[in-house]
Amino acid sequence: MRRTAMWTTAVARWPVRWLSLCLFLFVAACAAAPVPSAVTSTASGPAQRATIVGYHGHTSTVFAVAWSPDGMHIASGSNDNTVQVWDARTGHLLVKYTGHSGTVYTLAWSPDGRRIASGSDDSTVQVCDAKSGQLRLSYSGHSAGVRALAWSPDGTRIVLGGNDNTIQIWNATTGQRLVTHTGHLGSIWAVAWSPDGTRIASGGNDSTVQVWDARSGRRLLISTGHTAPVRAVAWSPDGTRLASASLDGTVQVWDAASGHHLLTYRGQTAPIWAVAWLPTRVCIASATGNTSDEHPRETVQVWIAVTGKLLMSYPVPSSTAYADGTLSVSWSPDGKHLASGGADTIVHLWNAPSLCRR
Repeated sequence: MRRTAMWTTAVARWPVRWLSLCLFLFVAACAAAPVPSAVTSTASGPAQRATIVGYHGHTSTVFAVAWSPDGMHIASGSNDNTVQVWDARTGHLLVKYTGHSGTVYTLAWSPDGRRIASGSDDSTVQVCDAKSGQLRLSYSGHSAGVRALAWSPDGTRIVLGGNDNTIQIWNATTGQRLVTHTGHLGSIWAVAWSPDGTRIASGGNDSTVQVWDARSGRRLLISTGHTAPVRAVAWSPDGTRLASASLDGTVQVWDAASGHHLLTYRGQTAPIWAVAWLPTRVCIASATGNTSDEHPRETVQVWIAVTGKLLMSYPVPSSTAYADGTLSVSWSPDGKHLASGGADTIVHLWNAPSLCRR
C-alpha cells in the first residue's frame, strides 16, 4: 500500500512521468504481442540489423522466390512440390498450391499480379490464380523437367527452359506454343525477357549465355565467359546489360547488344545460384551455396552494379545437412528488401543496404 500511495502521489505531481509510464507499458505490450507461428527471426548478432523474418512453411529445399508486382506478397516454390504465397508484411500463408507432382524449380508472377506460373520436375508449367490457387492453365510441351520460366513484360507470353535442352514460348492465355529455340547444348536453368519484350536471355549447363529474338527464335549472340554451368540471368532495367550467375563462383556483366564482357564480380569461392538486378539499376543481388563442409556458410550478396564492388554479404545460418545453400533471391519492387530461399527450407527476408534504396 505504501508503494502504491507513493506512486499515486508522484503521478499527481508529475504528469510527464505518468505519460512516460503509459508509453513504456504500451511498448512493452506491443513487444509481447504474439508473432505468426510461421515467422521467426533468422539471424543474431551484427546480421540481425539486416534481417527481418523467416517464413517456415516448406518442408524441403526452396528453389524459387518471387515478389508480387505490388510488393505485398511473396511466392515460393519447393522440393516439397508446392507453391506457397505469403503476406510479405505478416508472414501469414495465404495460398498453398499442390498441383505439381514434382519439385517446383521456378515460378513467376504475371505482370498484373493476378496469376502465378510455376515450372516443375513433372515436366509441366502450371498457371494458377494468385488469390485462390485455382489452376487456370497447364503446359506440357517439354519432354523433361522445367527449370526456368519468365512472363513477357506485356503478360501475353511465357518463356520456358527445360532439361530437354529446349526453350519454348507459349501463349499465356491459350497455351499455344509459339517458338522453340534449340541453341543450347545442355539443360536450361535461366531465362529472362528484355524490358522491351523483344529479346530473351538464357543460360544453362553448357556454360553459355545466349540472347535471341523473342519472335523468331533466331540467336543474336552467345557469351562464353563462364567456366561452369550458368544458373541465372538478369537484364538491367534499361535493357543495355546482362548479369549472369554461374557455378564457377562469379557474377559476370555483359553488353546486351554486343556480348562484350564488361565486369566480373568476384569474392566468392562457392557456386552462385541466383542473380537479380535492382529495379533502379544501382545494385545487383546474388546468392551462393556453402563454401565448405567444415565451415558451412550460405550467403546473399549485394554488389554495386557499375563497379562490381561487394557492398554487403548476409550470412544465412546453415549446417552440412544443407549442402546446396541459397538458391534463389528476389528484390522487392521498391528495392528496400530482399527475399531468399534455399536448402534450409526457409524463405528469408532482408533489409537492403541504404545505398540501394536511393
